[in-house]
Amino acid sequence: MSCFKVVAPGFLSLLQDAGRYGYHGVGLTTSGPMDALAFNWANLLCGNAADAVAIEASVGGLTMTSQADTVIAVTGAEVPFTINGEERELWRSHKVKTGDTIALSFATNGCRSYLAVAGGFQIKESFGSVATVVREGIGGLAGKALQAGDELPVKGIDAPCLELPEQWRPSYSKDITVRVIPSYQEQSFSRVQQRVFFGSEYTVSDRCDRMGYKMAGPAIAAAMSAMLSEGICLGAIQVPPDGQPIVLMNDRQTIGGYPKIGAVLSLDLAYLAQQMPGGKVRFEPITIDCAHNALHLAKSHFERAQSQLVAVASE
Repeated sequence: MSCFKVVAPGFLSLLQDAGRYGYHGVGLTTSGPMDALAFNWANLLCGNAADAVAIEASVGGLTMTSQADTVIAVTGAEVPFTINGEERELWRSHKVKTGDTIALSFATNGCRSYLAVAGGFQIKESFGSVATVVREGIGGLAGKALQAGDELPVKGIDAPCLELPEQWRPSYSKDITVRVIPSYQEQSFSRVQQRVFFGSEYTVSDRCDRMGYKMAGPAIAAAMSAMLSEGICLGAIQVPPDGQPIVLMNDRQTIGGYPKIGAVLSLDLAYLAQQMPGGKVRFEPITIDCAHNALHLAKSHFERAQSQLVAVASE
């Protein structure tokens, strides 16, 4: 089988599929792409199922050589992207040939880029998924981030080149508002504390990774001083004793013992995942009914956008 060879892995490049489900009971986290929308689009532009295995490159710096004639696409953060040194456009697919060099420089807006290949990377699953969790040492290649010299098998198949028109692409900003579904523990936070949280601007601290994003801003406090650890969901906002909220992301632990003021709507986590330290974040409460409506509208928008893909000539 043909492959792509990693020349330089960049800051943090991981093989991901849609995630690992059904293993919380043995302590394994879900993982999967931090920006699921951009991940899905990278695959669709290559003619793949939306959940095929692709590379998530955080910050950038990834360089590979192709040892196959095939098709690739890069979506997500704004990052200079070249094939054999020639700059290429994001959010569309491109043909590559054996010996071509593919390079992602460093992101100028956003944080996570997704590189997909026609047919998806052919990696053996671990616990039902290829999703890499470095902390747990599972998924990907031996549970590790990509290293120089790694070889990633591909099918080497052809596919039409497609483009997602600009008006259908997500737009990333360094100043965002994310919607929050209040937790069943919200009564542990007084009205004053809730107003402080929802009325303040927070800054993404330098303690942000695939496990969680810690915020810096006005401290809030819960009435409860201790609680038993319990199962924890994607997007949960834990408030530790220092009062600085932590939004739990894809590689979160499966249980947690800090009180939670709510959970960020899954749709908005993609935009939070594109934030670098220093990004500005506000939190806005919504009801669970509004959250359901937002999910249905986003699903409808995604389906309509797929019908807008445009065939483009290969370069």
